[in-house]
Order: sequence, then C-alpha cells, then structure tokens
Amino acid sequence: MTSTVPADLLAAAARWADPARWPVPLRFDASERWYARLDAGDEHEVWALSWLPGQGTGLHDHGGCAGAFLVVAGVLTEETVSGARLRPHRLAAGTGRRFGARHVHQVTNHGDEPAVSVHVYRPALTRMTRYHLVAGRLQVAEVAEAGVAW
Repeated sequence: MTSTVPADLLAAAARWADPARWPVPLRFDASERWYARLDAGDEHEVWALSWLPGQGTGLHDHGGCAGAFLVVAGVLTEETVSGARLRPHRLAAGTGRRFGARHVHQVTNHGDEPAVSVHVYRPALTRMTRYHLVAGRLQVAEVAEAGVAW
C-alpha cells in the first residue's frame, strides 16, 4: 500500500479493510487488545486493532489529531460523552466514524464475537489523554506518549 492518504480519513481506513493485505498478520490476544501500525507518513498513521469480547479502550482523546475508524469485522460500541453520561453508538462491520481533533470516546467489544477495526489519524499520534467520567465531568487520568505507552 502507499502512504498517500485521502482527505476523507474514513475512505483512507476503507483502503486498509482487508487484513490479508496488511504488512503484519492479524492476531487476537486474550490478555489485551492487539494493535499494529500498518502505515505511516509525514502527516498520518494507520493502525489495525483486534478486539476480543469485553476488550475496550477506556475514555481517551487523540492528542489533537483528527481521525476515523472503520469496523472491518464484528461489532464495536463507541461511547461519547453527552451531557453527564456516556452515549453509545453501535458500529457493525462495514460502518465507521469520523472524528475531529477534540473528540473524546471509548470503544468496546460488547458482543460475543471478535472484532477488527482500522484507525487513521492525521497527523500521526504523539500522545493520548485518558479520562475518567466523574460526576458527569471528564477528569484527566493519564497522558500517554507515543514510544512510551504504545
């Protein structure tokens, strides 16, 4: 694959929807979510993630990056903060989500089957902030740095 990424990041994710074409083999890990960087350029990154039932991210942002993710197999639930609570969005295989630089969400496999997704970020991720939702407000739990936390 080339590292040229279309302006529409969800379309960019769709270009990576076939795990047979990835530069790394798809894996599932019972102890934690598996992830691998598939592609990177000066202004973007493409990641593959696999999710066994019950695996998820916790609330986080993308350090000022815009992005998109596409569910390649299975079903994932994205939850975003709406008012003082989390609002779920169920995403089945073939569906995805675009998001801006200030987006905070968590993604979880609440189903009974494994799931796979492709994520594209512009620019490349350098940090992610993890949050707790306490009394309806986001509180910073951790700032994770690229090369240290992932």
